[in-house]
Amino acid sequence: MTIVQFIHYLQHEKRYSAHTILAYKLDLEQFLQFIAVRYELNNPSEITGVMVRSWVIELMNEELKPVSVRRKLSALKTYFKFLLRERVIIQNPMLQVSSPKLGKRLPVFVPAAEMSNLLEKRHWGDDFISQRDRLILELLYGTGMRRAELVGLKLHDIDLAQQQIHILGKGNKVRVSPIGAGLCQFITDYLSLRQSTFEAITHTYLLVTDKGAPIYPRLVYQIVRQYLSEVTTIEKRSPHVLRHSFATHLSDGGAELSAIKELLGHANLTATQIYTHNSIERLRQVYQQAHPKAGKN
Repeated sequence: MTIVQFIHYLQHEKRYSAHTILAYKLDLEQFLQFIAVRYELNNPSEITGVMVRSWVIELMNEELKPVSVRRKLSALKTYFKFLLRERVIIQNPMLQVSSPKLGKRLPVFVPAAEMSNLLEKRHWGDDFISQRDRLILELLYGTGMRRAELVGLKLHDIDLAQQQIHILGKGNKVRVSPIGAGLCQFITDYLSLRQSTFEAITHTYLLVTDKGAPIYPRLVYQIVRQYLSEVTTIEKRSPHVLRHSFATHLSDGGAELSAIKELLGHANLTATQIYTHNSIERLRQVYQQAHPKAGKN
């Protein structure tokens, strides 16, 4: 069973993103090369759990981070499930393999007061670039969407009458995100300015460059990093930090975990629970600093 067939399966049945497919392809090629050199095997049906674990050990010895190893194992799990489905193998070697544990790392976020300083107290110019940049920040923080989801937004995804946005997420799954009246007004003003600035745009993407072309991921990253640098000193100042901020502030405000899960487009609650831990950890820090008995046995 060739990698080409597996990639076709990822594209047309699993409908994974191009980024994920490329990562899986590279991880799988690396693993099969290891198996060919170390064990002189080219038949997937002869691969055992012990062989996979030996690859994991080699990756860890190369000081690859556990999160990267887990991603590579995720690619293998999908591959061997595919082989099992196609009856190329009769036993799944991944059932004998455990992923390396991750240390608990809470999501980095921007405090609500600093986000307020940026979006509400900062002076924003009336020119197209200023208004577009503000809308990018408002959309990322106001909906928690991912950078790729933002870049892919089209005009028909915006429903101002119902105050909602249709977001095309991972696995081509569409979720509906509510937006407030303020964000609706920002979008309305931006669209008016966009039309008067560019008269001959033929595509339907919502956000555009200063030349009228569809905006691209690297530019979004640069814009977010530039503006976050004005209000925070945290090392990470990426679009994903705004997604973390969105979810953390919802959790702080008492939103139910299931609701946050739906708004973020998570497949299950496991990925969402980290934001609850974030809120609890900050409460613990406040308690340790403020309560006279906190530091005593």
